[in-house]
Amino acid sequence: MQTFETTDLKLAKRPRYAQYRGVKTTLTVNGSPVTGIVYSVKEIASSSPARWIVTVVDKQRIAA
Repeated sequence: MQTFETTDLKLAKRPRYAQYRGVKTTLTVNGSPVTGIVYSVKEIASSSPARWIVTVVDKQRIAA
């Protein structure tokens, strides 16, 4: 599993849509691509600016 944090709304919306559809997606995290199924997208509403924590199950674990 890959977990990362973002403050970019556009980067948070894309995995959320993929999570609802249940499809694999590719996200760029710290310059390296991560492909897999989005496990969760959590908003931390108490922070300013808003932050999201995205968890992706990578392709290798899906096959196992």
